[in-house]
Amino acid sequence: MKNIALKGKHEELGAKMVPFAGYNMPLQYTGLTDEHLNVRENVGMFDVSHMGEFYVKGPKAFDLVQKVTSNDVAKLTDGKIQYTCMPNGKGGIVDDLLVYRISEEEYLMVVNASNIEKDWNWVSENNTMGAELINASDDMSLLAVQGPNAIKVLQEITDVDLEKVTFYTFVIDKMGGVEDVIISATGYTGEKGFELYCKNEDAEKLFDAIWEEGQKVDMKMAGLGARDTLRLEMGMALYGNDIDESTSPIEAKLGWITKFVDGNNFIDRDQLAQQKENGVDRKLTAFQMIDKGIPRQGYKIIDADGNELGEVTSGTMSPSLKKGIGLGYVKVPHHKTGSEIYIQVRKKQLKAEVVKLPFIKK
Repeated sequence: MKNIALKGKHEELGAKMVPFAGYNMPLQYTGLTDEHLNVRENVGMFDVSHMGEFYVKGPKAFDLVQKVTSNDVAKLTDGKIQYTCMPNGKGGIVDDLLVYRISEEEYLMVVNASNIEKDWNWVSENNTMGAELINASDDMSLLAVQGPNAIKVLQEITDVDLEKVTFYTFVIDKMGGVEDVIISATGYTGEKGFELYCKNEDAEKLFDAIWEEGQKVDMKMAGLGARDTLRLEMGMALYGNDIDESTSPIEAKLGWITKFVDGNNFIDRDQLAQQKENGVDRKLTAFQMIDKGIPRQGYKIIDADGNELGEVTSGTMSPSLKKGIGLGYVKVPHHKTGSEIYIQVRKKQLKAEVVKLPFIKK
């Protein structure tokens, strides 16, 4: 089990630490609902240093990233970020990730913690063009400051005009007295905020600067529990739950990051183009409970007659809506907005309605 650089800090702040994706990680501090609502209404800080970081460098860097990811890397310019996925050669998904263009010959791929080794092997295996690859995952820390007051907190500890760092762009600059911080206008909550990458040896200094400034607006720490409920309210897919090696980007409604443009000859292009053209039998679908109940991963999704339509991939009681919400793969055409479906909770059939994402309208 690996420890993140700031493990001691989190324990001092009362975090409940749990094993997650091979790391000791903070699950919660003051409680999931409290942390969740504080991010929605104010500002919270997450330590997500378990995420993986791969640098791709050299004259062939673009060729490799374009080959292994489904989005069109040619659309990126310096300082821009792209959400994308890596098809697995069989129509499924190796991982979903962010791609940062640092320069024409340098990209950063940020991958899920549970997939670091698998992703590294996959990218390396497909590096037939000879790009330079560096796995920096064990050397970097990542803090996410999320919520309406995120800029208010962070602007006090940097000279960068954060209002100009727009959604899905980044700069590399000084923050909290730490040089070369990747200041990224991204996050997994649906709120305004930033993800801040630094070297492990600089993590404590950056953390302390943010925490000190954050206390002026009652910023709280938030753990993996709140991170999960926040992302689910926005309908963001979680690898291992909503997408995996057996789900295609088209089934997962990720067609918007699967670009069939000239010159983008990514892995599985032909197979996925065929799916887009011909349609698929099931789609990742959002639903909200009408009857009282909490949908959980693995619960069956059925119709009024008890016929199986699919199963829940993610579900929770929404702290914001005070209702059960969830995602799951549902047979076409039952995935259409407004459709009535049922969730099998033990011996009960609880009514739910298919809704449009996100659950929380921002």
